[in-house]
Amino acid sequence: MTAAPGSTATPESGRPEDEVAAQKGRRGGKRGKKGPLGRLALFYRQIVAELRKVVWPTRSQLTTYTTVVIVFVVIMIGLVTVIDWGFSEAVKYVFG
Repeated sequence: MTAAPGSTATPESGRPEDEVAAQKGRRGGKRGKKGPLGRLALFYRQIVAELRKVVWPTRSQLTTYTTVVIVFVVIMIGLVTVIDWGFSEAVKYVFG
């Protein structure tokens, strides 16, 4: 069977996937039969699985990143302070 681009038909049967799932009695995959506690447990298992995929930085990388962020924040604080001081002086000059 040749399927048109964007078709939802399965090559084996020619029927849309939703129709096939409905005939087999499945409602929503894994979430169809579980209650709220089962879904919550699944959610936490998925969180743990995703956290295991994370590439954590080494101590030296973490120190470098932290230093860069602190230096950037200090520079931005200085810049905003100078701009604020400049605006306050300009307002004092204009309005007395």
